[in-house]
Amino acid sequence: MDLPGPIHDFLLVVLGIGLILGGLGVVLFNNPVFCAFSLGLVLVCISLFYILANSQFVASAQLLIYVGAINVLILFAVMFMNGPEYDTNLRLWTVGDNVTSLIYFFLPFELISIILLVALIGAIAIARQ
Repeated sequence: MDLPGPIHDFLLVVLGIGLILGGLGVVLFNNPVFCAFSLGLVLVCISLFYILANSQFVASAQLLIYVGAINVLILFAVMFMNGPEYDTNLRLWTVGDNVTSLIYFFLPFELISIILLVALIGAIAIARQ
C-alpha cells in the first residue's frame, strides 16, 4: 500500500503489538480454544504485514491457507476432543511455575538451535566458495 510515512509506521506498530499479544496468548492460555483464536490473530496480523509490504498475493494465500484452513482445522480438532473440561477462570502461566522444566527443556533447545544455525552458516559459506 502506498501510505504516508507516519500512517505506515503507526500500522506497523499496531500490527507488531497484535503479533506479540497473539503470540503470548498462544503460549500462555490454558484453554486450547483460546490458543487457537490467538493463533488466528497472529496469522491475520502476518497477512496484514504482507499487505503493507505490497504483496497482496502472498497475503491472500496466507489468509486462505493458514487462517482459513489450518486454524479452522485446529479449532475442529480441539472441539472434538473428549478431554476434561478446561479452566473457566483463565489462569495464565507465570514465570515462577516450572522453572526446572525451563532448565531441562529450554536450554537444550536453545543449544541445538545455535548448533543448527552455525551449521547453516557453514553450509552457506562452503556453497559460496
